[in-house]
Amino acid sequence: MTAASVRDVMTKDPVACDVTTPVADAARMMRDRDIGDVLVCDGDRLLGIVTDRDLVVRCLAAGAEVARATVGDVCSGGIATISADASIDDAAHQMREAAVRRLPVVDGGIAVGIVSLGDLAVTGDPSSALADISAAEPQS
Repeated sequence: MTAASVRDVMTKDPVACDVTTPVADAARMMRDRDIGDVLVCDGDRLLGIVTDRDLVVRCLAAGAEVARATVGDVCSGGIATISADASIDDAAHQMREAAVRRLPVVDGGIAVGIVSLGDLAVTGDPSSALADISAAEPQS
């Protein structure tokens, strides 16, 4: 990988919602923006991340009452984050250590972006299969 910073490859202005947001609203955010995750906050404080998989496994498959479930009920808390000024090598290392595919990017404790495994693949090895998949237009 190159010595680029996370700021150079991250998705800026991540989609975020309050911890009390109903899971159905989070699912609609993901659908409408064609994304697979939403950051979960309490005010400006990042609490966790909820993914499309979390909605399925921790809510639907677990038999939760979908109409009453909130993202706070199903999100992953205690998540790893990375500084916008960190290197992409540091991001890759942190993803490997935490066994995650996405890292929220913080600047001064505020979420300013999100960096994914696909973002790193496009930057680090643009000819890889993962980079091709990550760079492709989403299917409707």
